[in-house]
Amino acid sequence: MVKRALQKVDNWLGRASQALLLVSGVLILLMAWLQTYGVIKRYIFHSPDSFAYELSTMFLLFCGVLAVAGVEKLDQHVRNDLVASRFPQRMKQIVISTIFPLLALVFCGVLTWKSLDNALYALKIGQVSQSPWALPLAPIKMVITFGYVLLCLILVGKFVRGIAGLRSPKQQEDTPGSHDAA
Repeated sequence: MVKRALQKVDNWLGRASQALLLVSGVLILLMAWLQTYGVIKRYIFHSPDSFAYELSTMFLLFCGVLAVAGVEKLDQHVRNDLVASRFPQRMKQIVISTIFPLLALVFCGVLTWKSLDNALYALKIGQVSQSPWALPLAPIKMVITFGYVLLCLILVGKFVRGIAGLRSPKQQEDTPGSHDAA
């Protein structure tokens, strides 16, 4: 029963991270349009528009924070195997499937904690951007916290699967990073 519940949570995290990857792709497209609009308005019509720049920087932030969980879930991130490549295959598997996710979880846990603290402070003082729009920053900062929470959940799942994979020799052969790249 616990295994089925974990599988449902893992499937939900996979769907959520895939959806956020799609949202990030759409935001990149919107950023391109906004920047094109801003350049045309500034250089052709000689009337700069501040909202194109501000929205683009906000979308860029969202892209980075929301896409990182999906990239981690798909195991498509950049991995430096400098440390792990020096170990025998069994130890390499332990390092990649358990130690790395655990260290990443500690790091991302601190990021989540501090970003939540920052978002709650922005909400408390009514922090706004310095642009003519004066956008409230608390919702933007909460999106950062949401992205980090999702990343932490995915790292917890990776760690749990890594621990479970240490018990089952068959799973070790199928996990990413267990084969050396040629």
